[in-house]
Amino acid sequence: MMQRLTPEMRGLGMTSQRARDRLIDRLASRLPSDSRKPISDRRVLDVMRMLPRHLFIEDALASRAYEDDALPIGRAQTISQPYIVARMTEALIEHAVPKKVLEVGTGSGYQAAVLAALVENVYTVERIDELLRNARRRFRKLGIDNIRSKHADGKLGWAEHAPYDAIIVTAADDALRPELFDQLAPDGVLVAPVGKPGVQKLLRYRLVDKEGGAMWVGESLGDVSFVPLLGGLV
Repeated sequence: MMQRLTPEMRGLGMTSQRARDRLIDRLASRLPSDSRKPISDRRVLDVMRMLPRHLFIEDALASRAYEDDALPIGRAQTISQPYIVARMTEALIEHAVPKKVLEVGTGSGYQAAVLAALVENVYTVERIDELLRNARRRFRKLGIDNIRSKHADGKLGWAEHAPYDAIIVTAADDALRPELFDQLAPDGVLVAPVGKPGVQKLLRYRLVDKEGGAMWVGESLGDVSFVPLLGGLV
């Protein structure tokens, strides 16, 4: 799904394959003092080892691309911390690899590119046109051809292509809109940060049979900090 990497894509020095390898080693073996669990899914680690994250940020920040930190991408948005990208992806594919995934919040395009290497089709929506256009250029540059994108209000999802086997939300809201659950297949999974700033949890929702009928139940995967999920178009 991704073409052979050119020298620019492979990077040099702080953006080299060696820098990517060091990042992946950190993700797979968190320090004992770190309460977060290590990333254990080799499929996720292998994709992130190969994908050039430095191409998804501005040149001025390229030397920091393989630090385990969120970085600004403009318009008050960020590219998520590599650990969080890996954790959300791992949670999404843990029980089964979905064929069709909806991403709410394209941002830099990095999360969508990670997913595109693991699933058949990725649909991604972004409310900020400038960010979406930049992400599309990156997809083309990398030869990624299984991502479809749309300039749209992510809170409403992308009903045209529903149902989705999985939905991933890359910005936080106080509560998820019912439109997203309506677009999820009954055996699907939804991973999203939920809560107000400072008290956000990463939740994984699955449909669970309860007395009185099935309902979507969220399992907490830990504390997180995301930019807010906003409505409308920019």
